Amino acid sequence: MKQQQPRPSVSGLDVQGFVHYDPDAITSYYRHRPWQVISRTIHIFWSFITFFFHLQWDKWQDQVEKNKLKRAAELREILTRLGPTFIKVGQALSTRPDLIRKDFLVELIKLQDQLPPFDNELAFSILEKELGLKVDEAYREISPHPVAAASLGQVYRAVLHTGEVVAVKVQRPGLRSVLSLDLYLMRWAAQNFGRLLPLNLGHDLTLIIDEFGVKLFEEIDYIHEGHNAEKFAENFHNDPEVKVPVIYWQYSDRHVLTLEWINGFKLTDTESIRAAGIDPNEIVRIGVTSGLRQLLEHGFFHADPHPGNLFATRDGRMAYIDFGMMDQLETVTKETIASSIVQLINQDYNALADDFVRLGFLAPETNIQPIIPALEKVLGDAIGQSVKDFNFKTITDDFSELMYQYPFRVPAKFALIIRSLVTQEGLALSLDANFKIVEVAYPFVAKRLLTGESPQLRRQLLDVLFKDGKFQWQRLENMIAIAQSDNQFDLLPTAQLGIQYLLSDEGRYLRRQLLLALTEDDRLHTAEVQRLWVLIKDEFKPQQLFTVAMNAVRDFSLPSVAALMTQER
Repeated sequence: MKQQQPRPSVSGLDVQGFVHYDPDAITSYYRHRPWQVISRTIHIFWSFITFFFHLQWDKWQDQVEKNKLKRAAELREILTRLGPTFIKVGQALSTRPDLIRKDFLVELIKLQDQLPPFDNELAFSILEKELGLKVDEAYREISPHPVAAASLGQVYRAVLHTGEVVAVKVQRPGLRSVLSLDLYLMRWAAQNFGRLLPLNLGHDLTLIIDEFGVKLFEEIDYIHEGHNAEKFAENFHNDPEVKVPVIYWQYSDRHVLTLEWINGFKLTDTESIRAAGIDPNEIVRIGVTSGLRQLLEHGFFHADPHPGNLFATRDGRMAYIDFGMMDQLETVTKETIASSIVQLINQDYNALADDFVRLGFLAPETNIQPIIPALEKVLGDAIGQSVKDFNFKTITDDFSELMYQYPFRVPAKFALIIRSLVTQEGLALSLDANFKIVEVAYPFVAKRLLTGESPQLRRQLLDVLFKDGKFQWQRLENMIAIAQSDNQFDLLPTAQLGIQYLLSDEGRYLRRQLLLALTEDDRLHTAEVQRLWVLIKDEFKPQQLFTVAMNAVRDFSLPSVAALMTQER
């Protein structure tokens, strides 16, 4: 294990010494450098004041339509001049065709990988200093100029002496100074003006900025990014639809990263995707499903999935190429997110409010009873008459007012999750204007609950299927029907898992509840069972049913089965 980096002295001359984000140290550093703070503040303020004046002048002169492309380019240039922090904001906006006018969108998309590069000689000198090798010693060939430039670095196409084609990322110089000052200003603004925002974020906004700062500092550590890539690749090693590049550690360091070259198409290049015989809708499905697997299965998720970081490969896979901004969720958080999605679709707002408490959106001591009707109104309207009407834009718009009226807060970690989900939805909308994320998300969640790979998931399933002590037959029907809409869902292994669970000690409660469910209200629920059979009968044949049952009980001895039967009498 590497030794912890010493905390830099704030009396030093260069904030470049900060390896990790430390808001207290950064605050102390800039508190003694007021002229740097004032100069940067004036630069930011003047840039945007000038832009908004130009917009207003166009209105006064009735030239909005005439100058719209000019103003879009002006905004992109402003964000570019202001540097990586503001470029990151522009990148996030570039994935929201439902929020940003098309003329502005076209310009903001250029922030993903069409930024001006920094000096080529400087880049090669950084490369040689980091690797301790001459450029021609490390690479047999390297492009004379960068093939792409992004907010934090630029990329060269190279060939190793062993023949592998690689991408070489070289970081822009002086990033820590720029990021530290911008984060300091954002934090100062949040502390002093956060209460004036039309949301009750207040102190939480500072925590969100700190989380953003932590991730930005991790993103400019290419060693950290390389380890993230390898962890991500391990999570998806058995997924034939996801491609992760190999890291070449011999030619990588903190400011230089050498990784496998990916041939593919940007996700926004739908014409090329179709010309290659790839269905854009299938790429959307892969992207959303892999995103859900990150959040709900592995808990290790990509927090910056903009089109510059994602490609459709020529064989129809989704390739991720940037792993600087990642985060890890705890198991209980993953399972509660899955539960909250199901509660939302089932419109069980009492259970949803409990999930919000568990996730940290509401304090544990909060009285949730007055909040439940408000949740029902806002989220019920967002869902509409059909699951297909749901989208995150509607939720975020309508939820803003709810957060202002009630004691909701955004936990710092969820700022990245929300950003990731909103970005994925916006990206999918750019490929399919009629895309509805829940049409993909809910079948995935239903399948996860029905297969119940972990005790936590099985408990969540029980919470969904039993309400006020009664078995919810309709919910089980809905979950099976929705899970079946996923072409990759196989009911036979699920049935086998279910039988094994019923025969286990853990399944004792469910065995008893099912017996009660079949006879509750003093009647046999044969009609409900018949509806379930109609739903699943096409997937089961007599021989298959026998095989599933035998596989499920093969680990149980006859005395064990007999003991179970005795327990139920």
